[in-house]
Amino acid sequence: MTIRQRISPFIGDKAFYRSLMGIAVPIMLQNGLTNLVSLLDNIMVGAVGTEQMSGVSIVNQLLFIFNLCVFGGLAGAGIFTAQFFGKKDHKGVADTFRFKIWLSGLLLLLGVAILCIFQKPLIGMYLHEGGETGDIQATAEFGQKYLHIMLLGLLPFVIQQSYASTLREIGETLLPMKAGIVAIVVNLVFNYILIFGHLGAPAMGVEGAAAATVLSRYVECAIIVGWTHRHTDRACFAAGIYRSLRVPAALTRQIITKGMPLLVNEFLWSTGIAMLNQSYSTRGLAVVAAQNITSTVSNLLNVVWMAMGVSLSIVVGQQLGANQFDKARQSVRRIMAFSMTLAAGMGVLMAVFSGLFPMLYNTSQEVRALAAGMLIITAIGAPIHAGIHSSYFTLRSGGKTWITFLFDSVYLWVLSVPLAKILTGVTDWHILLIFAICQYVDIIKCIAGMILVKKGVWIHNIVGDKA
Repeated sequence: MTIRQRISPFIGDKAFYRSLMGIAVPIMLQNGLTNLVSLLDNIMVGAVGTEQMSGVSIVNQLLFIFNLCVFGGLAGAGIFTAQFFGKKDHKGVADTFRFKIWLSGLLLLLGVAILCIFQKPLIGMYLHEGGETGDIQATAEFGQKYLHIMLLGLLPFVIQQSYASTLREIGETLLPMKAGIVAIVVNLVFNYILIFGHLGAPAMGVEGAAAATVLSRYVECAIIVGWTHRHTDRACFAAGIYRSLRVPAALTRQIITKGMPLLVNEFLWSTGIAMLNQSYSTRGLAVVAAQNITSTVSNLLNVVWMAMGVSLSIVVGQQLGANQFDKARQSVRRIMAFSMTLAAGMGVLMAVFSGLFPMLYNTSQEVRALAAGMLIITAIGAPIHAGIHSSYFTLRSGGKTWITFLFDSVYLWVLSVPLAKILTGVTDWHILLIFAICQYVDIIKCIAGMILVKKGVWIHNIVGDKA
């Protein structure tokens, strides 16, 4: 067999890539612009001081857990949304949306309560002496000020996520992108005004950054909700959606059975990532600041392969709902190969400019050196994490949520988190060596994911007549 014959199953035709990019590009643009603004936001807060940047970074770690719980909870219902839409069952789509509204409201109440009650000990977990950078007390105070305002933005966040996720699952990816772009512009403009006190506004520092973010979330929410209810011809689920909030009991049980592992998985995975970063933080505030720079920059460059995972779940979910199983298997091979190739390319860019990105920040040389090293390590591992991401979304699209739970968060808590705790607590190894070991141990997960995908355990229609 020639090389061309070997690779042909992993390469699609022009029509396939046009269709795929029609879904992926709007997601890439929205997420890319969001992360670009996050980078600029980081730079502007960092210009005020390293303590301010570290305080914001710590709070964003906590909000990251809440955000992923919302994503995971809505994704559980979203598996059914995509398959109902592939089946052309608009009532089923509406019922899954109502479930999302109930669940997001519950998560909102729970998240606000926890962040209000336990804010001081949660922020304090990341504050440790070490290195030459940072004031612990000032960092804690800036973090609390930032959190108090950010809590006001959680309501519009959960509402717009319920709407935007449903729109994407029925193929309406442009509207969330456009709303996201408007929100990004609002965020960026008001960051500039409120952080530094331009145009007659007071210089609010970290509180200004939070206020700009909250304002942008209300704007984004208003655009998405308003458009959806004005275009019920394209968003059929919204027609009369609030005449009743009842969700059929049988469907509720199905979504909980299939979807709850996703919510639990996202919670455990996000807390696991937070614990990994907490382990790194025991080496001093310089590491916290470097981690903040690394995650912000890498998130900007990783949007390409991350959008591929979301696109994969939409494309394959609709094909499974239409019982096009061979086509779904073919799509997975092609999208996964494309995603890993793109990740390798973005990794090269990240490595080449690893020394330049930290120079954009007004921080110490210690922080810049650590950030540059972490960026190179992250760049090398990009194709591995793209493969993991594609495997995860493939398994999820077929409703194999218990497998994704074991594959994702259980692996993290059983192997990665204890490994980081041991290496940072017992050894005196350099933090970059520890960071590299904890990054590259995920190659085991990548191999396991590809084996599960190849076996086809995910090929299942969960909204068929027998479901």
